[in-house]
Amino acid sequence: MQKIRVGVENQPYDIWVGNGLLDKASDWLAPYARDGRILAITDSHVARHIAPRLSDSLKASGITVSFFELPAGEQSKCWSKLAEIIDWLLDNHVERSDHIVALGGGVVGDITGFAAHIVKRGCGFIQVPTTLLAQVDSSVGGKTAINSAAGKNMVGAFHQPSLVVIDPDTLATLPRRELGAGFAEVVKYGLIDDPVFFDWCETNAEAFFAGDAEARNHAIIASVESKARIVAADERELNGTRALLNLGHTFGHALEAETGYSDKLLHGEAVAAGMAMAFRYSVRRGECPAEDAERVGRLFHS
Repeated sequence: MQKIRVGVENQPYDIWVGNGLLDKASDWLAPYARDGRILAITDSHVARHIAPRLSDSLKASGITVSFFELPAGEQSKCWSKLAEIIDWLLDNHVERSDHIVALGGGVVGDITGFAAHIVKRGCGFIQVPTTLLAQVDSSVGGKTAINSAAGKNMVGAFHQPSLVVIDPDTLATLPRRELGAGFAEVVKYGLIDDPVFFDWCETNAEAFFAGDAEARNHAIIASVESKARIVAADERELNGTRALLNLGHTFGHALEAETGYSDKLLHGEAVAAGMAMAFRYSVRRGECPAEDAERVGRLFHS
């Protein structure tokens, strides 16, 4: 188990990474349970495969967990589902002292964090990401949002979690396509922050997708450490440092909009395509060697 500190100015917090953490949920969630209960948001896929593990662990310590279940998919990150979550939280007598648990991927984490920011003028939340993309990227840094007719993530707020708990074992339930989407964000950290890590991604991608636990843990920890450094240096994307995290996202978000935020193109797939496009565009502008763009495209294609 490894702890990574996110040193944002007003609310620093810890990220724990370790195999089997989900089955020890009572160890780290008990301090956040008010009157022996936890409120959690999840989606229909996670509710079947992962939520029972969290519930059983808490139940063994006398803590009950109530779940609000979203339909799985990017289309749930919308106004109507946000309103349903808020009404559910209020019906369950949420208080500012509560910490809402986001158990799921990026959609669940984004909408839960935004709901936590606005309900009762703000309460805490805890990220328990279950997809690779959420573990290495969206669960860290406090960007919360929903999509609107104007585009992806156009309505939201910066709201840092109080805690992030990452159990790499949850990746065992993911299909290869979901892993590939998340691996795009892993590669991104090599491109923006650590050339040696990009070399590692090229060399170890096969082991990662084959389920090698050491490779997966290294990819997660290196990515989270990179994002934690960048977020601490520029929490609200004001000095330009955090904008590095948006590599490939301008093109990627346009592709997602064209496909109606559907499962025709997953977010990570769009980002991978967007990064390849960004490198090719840089070549055309004379700002990037053609061999670098080819190297990036080759890794994503594989």
